[in-house]
Amino acid sequence: MLRLEGISKNFGEIRAVDKVSLAIDKNSVVGLLGPNGAGKTTLMRIIVGFLTADEGRIFWDGKEVNPKDERYKIKIGYLPENNPLYLNMTPREYLELIASLRGIAKDKIRAEIEKVAKECGIEKVLGQENETLSKGYRQRVGLAATLVGEPKLLILDEPTAGLDPNQIIEIRELIKRLARNKMILLSTHILPEAKAVCEKLLIIHRGKIVLDQETKKVKNLEKKFVELTA
Repeated sequence: MLRLEGISKNFGEIRAVDKVSLAIDKNSVVGLLGPNGAGKTTLMRIIVGFLTADEGRIFWDGKEVNPKDERYKIKIGYLPENNPLYLNMTPREYLELIASLRGIAKDKIRAEIEKVAKECGIEKVLGQENETLSKGYRQRVGLAATLVGEPKLLILDEPTAGLDPNQIIEIRELIKRLARNKMILLSTHILPEAKAVCEKLLIIHRGKIVLDQETKKVKNLEKKFVELTA
């Protein structure tokens, strides 16, 4: 389990994240909701170690961790909102690069790529340039990259943004399958998506968590969201 205690982050006079505490359990999807500028991306970047919190602590299975520690980072797969694919590479070449960066032994990289490609349904496009792929397939390649090295926690920032309705359904189903043995923190501004995919919902507004509740217990999410973020 991942647990945050009193996490805060300032950018000059702006309080981007304000004493946030939350927990993500194993085999679950937690939705992180909030309007633009609420602090979602900053919070995710703190969790993955891209940014350093000014205050607060992070715990993994009850033990405090340093998010800059490589032993902690290797447990996390992160897909930012702007999927950072190299368009002149093929998915296979891109995944080989990710595998090498994550310390996968050379003689195990091929098997690792085949495994994550199968999980994400991209076996047939491994030799095709990323530039030629549909956005749905590019997202699948990005998700496959987050799975390299068998991380326990996936951080997904708006993974269905810009996809057509069929692609959205496919990515949602893929996320549900991955959650069978992963912890997933899913940032989205699509409220129906959060209700369809997430077991628990967090709403963040002006850097503070204003709702932390099981999805099934949240009545009329749209109304609740407007009330809490007004």
